[in-house]
Amino acid sequence: MGKKGKKEKKLKGAEKTAAKMEKKVSKRSKREEEDLEALIAEFQCLDAKKTQVLETACPPPSPRLNASLCAHPEKDELILFGGEFFNGKRCAQQAVVVPQGGGQMWIFGGEFASPDGEQFYHYKDLWVLHLGTRTWEQIKAPGAPSGRSGHRMVLSKRQLLVFGGFHESNDIHAFNLETFTWSRLQPTGTGPCPRSACHMTPTPDGNGVIIYGGYSKTRAKKDVDKGTIHSDMFLLRREGKEEQEKWTWTRVNPSGVKPPPRSGFSLAVGPGGRALLFGGVCDEEDEESLEGDFFNDLYFYDINKKRWFPAQLKGNKSEKKKRRRGKKGEQTNETEGEKEEPQGPTEIIKEIMAEDGTVMTIKEVIPAAQAEEDSEEEEEEEEEDGEEEEAAAMAPLVEPCPRSSAMAMVKHSKLYLYGGMFEVGDRQFTLSDLYSLDLHKMDQWDVLVEMDPKTQEWLEESESEDEEEAKGGDDEEDDEEEEDSDEESEEDADHPPVKAGEALADYQTRTEKYWLGLARANLGPDAKEKKVQKVGHAMDKVFFEDQE
Repeated sequence: MGKKGKKEKKLKGAEKTAAKMEKKVSKRSKREEEDLEALIAEFQCLDAKKTQVLETACPPPSPRLNASLCAHPEKDELILFGGEFFNGKRCAQQAVVVPQGGGQMWIFGGEFASPDGEQFYHYKDLWVLHLGTRTWEQIKAPGAPSGRSGHRMVLSKRQLLVFGGFHESNDIHAFNLETFTWSRLQPTGTGPCPRSACHMTPTPDGNGVIIYGGYSKTRAKKDVDKGTIHSDMFLLRREGKEEQEKWTWTRVNPSGVKPPPRSGFSLAVGPGGRALLFGGVCDEEDEESLEGDFFNDLYFYDINKKRWFPAQLKGNKSEKKKRRRGKKGEQTNETEGEKEEPQGPTEIIKEIMAEDGTVMTIKEVIPAAQAEEDSEEEEEEEEEDGEEEEAAAMAPLVEPCPRSSAMAMVKHSKLYLYGGMFEVGDRQFTLSDLYSLDLHKMDQWDVLVEMDPKTQEWLEESESEDEEEAKGGDDEEDDEEEEDSDEESEEDADHPPVKAGEALADYQTRTEKYWLGLARANLGPDAKEKKVQKVGHAMDKVFFEDQE
């Protein structure tokens, strides 16, 4: 009995200890939650006071990503709200502009991080900015979706549709702009798996939305999550009358040239029932490292034809015409001087490229008379084809650098692209440039706001606690920082200098071998050639702009 009693006492003692520990953890969690809620309440109080928005002239926005870029429905204005690396309250929210009441911008959800980056909060509040009066109003309606970021929201007739988001949801909710009520849709059919950061586009008839791609994380093993990039597509369609409407999911298998898998791409709705996809990043993960391959390509999706196709820039037509006229005049002068001399048989060599990329060389010997006729026809074809390709190749290439999480929108058939980020190794670079592209002409990107490299900062990975403790005021680290700065200045001095009046394209061509070598040295021998080229071009561009 004595031994049994001792065992029972030991068990009770262990239970008490476990209960105490659980109580302590619960108290700590509750205290942290209360601190975060108090911080959120403080920001909400500030929002409540700032109902009136003052409009003043200011410099271009600071570098940021995961913000909202919208077009005013009645004025030639772009509206930028929130974003990371911004002293505002949230990022990764969704914004939709509607024409009602002189124009309104609706904001739902988003994410807030505490100043130390240790705590995160997902919002589920709904706000409207009345563009006519420049006033904010919070709309409190029951049945709202759970708090989230990285979701998507679009206008579908008189409803705002909200889909997905972090933590990887696949529910879909509707907010009625007339009754100001939330409802959760229950579509039939098989829809997309839970995800965030997808491509969500309304169909031209307003009776459905297209969902493409997205990103999600799954538990690979204990304390290890694996990211998954999705490239599937679904159609959510509404049928029936408004009071008896039914929604149905359908899997879509589009044709054409599909974009390579990626996340963090920018999306916008263009004219003619076309959705636009720009840039993004494809992460290559293993247990020890994570590398991203960034893109700056542009794809269109024709919603009516269910077809993808890559966008091709045509180049500056006026420049092509000048080059064509000049070359044609030179050819005319040469032929006039050579007409008197008799010509013998001519050997023509042509190169033809097959669909699989194989180049075939064809040789043909023809009489002089036929050669003259063929040469005239070839000159006409060259004016329209070969000359344009040569002019386009000689023209300086202006395009946004590869990036992810940029802001994109279309106004008056022009695509506007702002900000975003790209990475080199463990360093992250946040952008603040603004580009536009005429979607009718498709000739070239126009730079509206250039990025000032002097205002940008590389964001290193967060320092460990040991490193922070080691900062305790010792002069040794200051000396090391001075040495590092000296080394950096010496390294800059070793880079190929920029010549006076030299253009970026000329500098890149002249120093390409050096920067590719430097990128290879930084990335290691196992890095892919495409990755090395992108990093090398990013490095030489930053260095060039810093020397201006």
